[in-house]
Amino acid sequence: MSQRLPLIALLLFIPLWLAASYAVRYGFMEDPQWVGVCSAQVQVWECSVRSALGLTIHFRILAWIGLGLAVLATLVPRKAGWWLAVLALAAGIPALVLYTASIAVFTVVLAGLRLVRRTR
Repeated sequence: MSQRLPLIALLLFIPLWLAASYAVRYGFMEDPQWVGVCSAQVQVWECSVRSALGLTIHFRILAWIGLGLAVLATLVPRKAGWWLAVLALAAGIPALVLYTASIAVFTVVLAGLRLVRRTR
């Protein structure tokens, strides 16, 4: 296995994850169809998922998880820290897109800095 394979996979993963995050935001959270369906008193499982996602956005859960992982990634050495930074980035990108940019900015910056840090 090449040493650059995880980096190449990460560079392919980031734009796809960003696109998926925007699809969730504009296709599920802000879509007038879902707002109308979920505002009626209909028990649809999609509305439960939308409500739970709304609570995670309100309480900034994704952003705080990402920030915790990013701080932990800066403290953990070698590959384990690198993979923690990948997880922090995976939590930080949707947090940026889903209305919690104030905390998620620090998550993405810290995770990005950890990803480019040279390991000894």
